[in-house]
Amino acid sequence: MSKSESTSHSVTKNVDHTVDTTCTVYFDGACPICSKEIGTYQKLKGGDRIQWVDASTCQEQELGTALHRQTALARLHVRDAQGNLVQGAAAFIEMWKHLPALAWLTPFLSHRFAIGFLDVMYDLFLRVRPLWRKSS
Repeated sequence: MSKSESTSHSVTKNVDHTVDTTCTVYFDGACPICSKEIGTYQKLKGGDRIQWVDASTCQEQELGTALHRQTALARLHVRDAQGNLVQGAAAFIEMWKHLPALAWLTPFLSHRFAIGFLDVMYDLFLRVRPLWRKSS
């Protein structure tokens, strides 16, 4: 199969569908800060093996099972290769595991205390994020 270019649908980075993806990241493409951060991750080594789904523009079925658009837009979600869905800090850690430049951090951040702290910080960010989000 060929690579699919960025469309008004979900995939915002070239994805070679002949390569197994390591995980699927669901992000809010209508949030300029979120999009910029995701764009940085997409450029890193390993980013081409991650499926990137813009939850603000994708078709509902592209969100997969147990994930609805409003839930996906509310905070970062990642589905691992086994189909497990995680959110918040755990989602960032799952994504970073597949990006060699950041993977070294994950053993330090994968502990319950660290995830709890990171979730509190992420929740604080989420409270101010609507100030930057573009209207859908």
